[in-house]
Amino acid sequence: MEASDYIFGIRPVIEAIEAGKEIDKIFVKKDLSGELAPELFRLCREHHIFAQRVPLERLNRITRKNHQGVIAMMSAVTYARLDYLVPQLYEEGRLPFIIVLDGITDVRNFGAIARTAECCGADAIVIPERGSVGVGGDAVKTSAGALNYLPVCKEKKISSALRFLRDNGFTCVAVSEKADVNYTKADFTGPVALVMGAEDVGISPEAMRQCDVRVSIPMFGRISSLNVSVAAGVLMYEVVRQRLLSDMEVI
Repeated sequence: MEASDYIFGIRPVIEAIEAGKEIDKIFVKKDLSGELAPELFRLCREHHIFAQRVPLERLNRITRKNHQGVIAMMSAVTYARLDYLVPQLYEEGRLPFIIVLDGITDVRNFGAIARTAECCGADAIVIPERGSVGVGGDAVKTSAGALNYLPVCKEKKISSALRFLRDNGFTCVAVSEKADVNYTKADFTGPVALVMGAEDVGISPEAMRQCDVRVSIPMFGRISSLNVSVAAGVLMYEVVRQRLLSDMEVI
């Protein structure tokens, strides 16, 4: 990430939070102390900002400037609220289509998914507060600018976000190599949330329990899984295909 994606020092970080700056997460030295430390942690709790305790070496790898044990990773986008976005989509008469990413940590995968999501007309991407890629300048660049147009919702827990979507008429579809249902057999013609899991462990058990359908992509080679951004692209355009066919049948 570029230097402009970070704020260094405990007082500048506190001021950034109080000013309402979009912050993805804050890296804090493990043994951080001092009179300003309690204020920093209080603000993080109030503003739902994840403060991750890390070794001093981790901070020094980011910058050799006088960071005072605190570095904030800035967001390149303004996050949307899912509980505001969903009613707005219905009010506009849209057929909602949302991508839910449960723990994607690779910025290239995230950017590629965002680019495809914007191209296929998805309405938003949902990510968790913790254990997810930061939406900084690198993510925007990798998405070819798609993140300038596609809303991103950062939710405290993916399982809670999925429960909210189900309560609001969405079918939550989990994509998992362990599923027995071919992805073409799922119905994507209604309001749908497409759930993709982390690159290494897939969808968390808590999130999986909130999904209505589990689907997989058939594999015929010797490698048992696709890159998550490729798999997401396959599923997103299956949504597009089914909806185009549904529109033609109505006509």
